[in-house]
Amino acid sequence: MNADNLIHMANQIGEFFESMPEREEALDDIATHIRKFWEPRMRRTLLAALDTDEAQGMRDIVRAALRKHRADLQPATQ
Repeated sequence: MNADNLIHMANQIGEFFESMPEREEALDDIATHIRKFWEPRMRRTLLAALDTDEAQGMRDIVRAALRKHRADLQPATQ
């Protein structure tokens, strides 16, 4: 999985939800979307990028959603 592509996709999701009037609801909805529709490898790669310089390319709202919901987004280990 390419982290840059995943960040781009997450930013598109964030851009959609950024217009919501309630920021906390937007953060929850971003995380829900990623949890429901992204496979575990994609979520692992995106969360790993959160702790690197690659995260600089993330929208603030995406970064906040990932940090707030990190435990829920982390796929179970096999």
